[in-house]
Amino acid sequence: MKRDKYYLDLESKGHYEIIDRRSKDYREYKAWKAVYLVDSYKELKENVSKQSEGLGDSIAKITKATGIAKVVKAVVGEDCGCDERKDKLNKIFNYKKLECISEDDYVYLNNFFTSSNGKVSHHQKVRLIEIYNFAFNQNEKTTTSCSPCISRVVKNLKKYLAV
Repeated sequence: MKRDKYYLDLESKGHYEIIDRRSKDYREYKAWKAVYLVDSYKELKENVSKQSEGLGDSIAKITKATGIAKVVKAVVGEDCGCDERKDKLNKIFNYKKLECISEDDYVYLNNFFTSSNGKVSHHQKVRLIEIYNFAFNQNEKTTTSCSPCISRVVKNLKKYLAV
């Protein structure tokens, strides 16, 4: 099977929209796409679960990356109060936590963004807003006809997939 870059390149050029669906190349592309989507969904799921709950987690990641945490543990000992401090900061300065969408929603979004022509139908709008509301813990109305609102939802979902 060919490399990911080959398929992604042809997909971005719209090659697979005009190719004969009975061809060997198309069958290989569909097999690659199924594996690629599963792998990229697992990566998204992992990244969403790793996100910081609040300021305490962010500070803990910074101190670990810079080596400060090791120095403090070496000087003060194992019980330096870092965990309690981290929990307190997380409660006080809590971040909005993203939810991990289902694999079906992930496939839908991926297909939407690869085949989107810039226009959003009513059914697509409703589905996109439902996914957005779940992922971002929002309460956007599915009956909205506000173009900037739909544009914001699409933009945020695109960023979400890049997480």
